[in-house]
Parts: sequence; C-alpha cells; structure tokens
Amino acid sequence: MRDSLYGYMRIGVVHFKAFPDVVRGEGDIVGTLRKICEDDFWTAVEVGWMKDIKVRDEARAVISQSHITAAYACQPSMFSQKLSLNHLDSAERTKALNQIRNCITEAYQLGAKSINVFSGKDPGDAKRDEAKKLLIDSLIRICDWAKDYDLDVHMKIFDRDVDKAFLIGPFSDALEIAQAVRPHYNRFGLLSDLSHFPLLREDPRTSVKLVKDYLVHFHIGNCISPDKKKHFLYGDLQPRFGIEDGEIDTPEVAGYFRCLVEEGLLNPADRPIVSAEVRPLLQHETSELILANTKRVIKEAWALA
Repeated sequence: MRDSLYGYMRIGVVHFKAFPDVVRGEGDIVGTLRKICEDDFWTAVEVGWMKDIKVRDEARAVISQSHITAAYACQPSMFSQKLSLNHLDSAERTKALNQIRNCITEAYQLGAKSINVFSGKDPGDAKRDEAKKLLIDSLIRICDWAKDYDLDVHMKIFDRDVDKAFLIGPFSDALEIAQAVRPHYNRFGLLSDLSHFPLLREDPRTSVKLVKDYLVHFHIGNCISPDKKKHFLYGDLQPRFGIEDGEIDTPEVAGYFRCLVEEGLLNPADRPIVSAEVRPLLQHETSELILANTKRVIKEAWALA
C-alpha cells in the first residue's frame, strides 16, 4: 500500500508483554514505558496493572507528554488472580467484577481511552449457555461503569481448547456476545488477535467478516500451531515474529492488514489501535531486540499488503 500506515491505524505495543518484568504491576514500569513513548514509531501503547498510585501518576505524565494514545488491558490483574467474569460461582464472579472496577479507575487515572476485557474459563458444553448469560450480565455492568469514566470497552477473543481455554472463544460465540451487549453501550466492541486464529483453527478472512460490525481493536502476534503440542513454546506465549515453527511472520501480518483494509476496519476516519503483543522468551532475546524485530515486520508487512 502506498499510503502511510499511520493514516490507517494507531500502531501500538503491549507494554507488559514487551517488558514482562512489570506484568505484576511492579518493577520499572515508568522507565520501560518511557522507552516506548520516546520511540516515535509507536503512536499507541497498551498498559496494565500499576499497583502504586505514584507510579500511575508518573506514568500518566509520560503518556500525556508523549502524545501517544493509551489503552488499558486487564490481563495482568485478572490472570494473576485467576478471575473470571463468567464464573458459575457468584462470589467468584463478584471478585472478578470488583477487580475490573478497579481497572477502570486505573485506566481513567492513566488517561486511557479504552479498557480491554475478556471472558473467563469455558465450563464445558453442559454449562456453556449459562456461562454466556453470566458473561453478558458482567459486561453490561462493566459498560455501565465505563460510561461514567468515558471509556470504550473492548472484549478480546482468546482460544477455547489450547492454552487459555476461555469461553470466548470462537468468533461465532464472540458475535453472539457482542450482539447482546452493544445495544446497551454503543462503545462496546471486539478485539481480534492475529496470533489467536491458529489457536482457534479459524481463518482470519472468514472470522473477521463474521464480526466486522463489532471489531474495533486489533492485535498482531505469533504462536505455535496447536498441532505441535510437544513444542516447548506451545500455546499462547507471544514469541517473536519469524521464530522457528511459528505460525505468524511478515506474510501473515501483511495478509491481516490487507483483510482489515478491504473490510473497512483500518481506515483514515477511525484509525483503530493495532498493537503488537510480543515478548522476549528465549536466551539472549531482549525487549529492545524483539521490538526492533516487530517494527521491521510491521513496516514490511504494510508495504506488501
């Protein structure tokens, strides 16, 4: 494509994946965030749990001064506590909702424009319909809270039977949830991750077309095929692009970009966030090297799209 990618999307990176030492809401959060914000390649950043209010205040200043768009991701706090918005136990679901409410407050304090949420574990065929109803109820509550803080709510789609084993899950089920929640809050939408299509055994073009009316946020990343269960990086670990046995590299990212442009999802009017979710996993891999790898892949993929 001849036009600049910046005219079609806000290019982001998931902070706590690129710098995994901060994933638990502690560590050199501000220093590593500053590295991203000082690099003018990135026009968006996805931040997560920051336990210390002073750290959040400093992080907000860095974000504000850098003219970068921020989104808030709930994975660090939710995953570490094994919380689920569709838990069949009401007390456990309340814990999850309380944590999301705290996340909304943090997101607002950080100046984020949106918050990323997701379903919890899939309970199996017998209880799946009940879990969907509980998830819808939770999401509507979350949207009511987010409205008070002027935040968009984006639900990320995960795998169902490989690694995370979450309720949502297949894109057809994501569509069902979105159709139920959007009427309650028109700023609710879906987040699709390129690395999750192989884990779901779904084709990006088919699945994107199915939910295109609700897709508002995108991730790019890599994974190991669900057919390679013995691989030491099997699952949803977000290895670098081009890693041996990986599913996603420049051609797949280019194809994803092409699909999203053709469906009108990447466009000059909206310029949604498209974030890289990658992390250093192997010996001698550094955050800086992985980020350089990612930037090269994005530039070349856009040129080839």
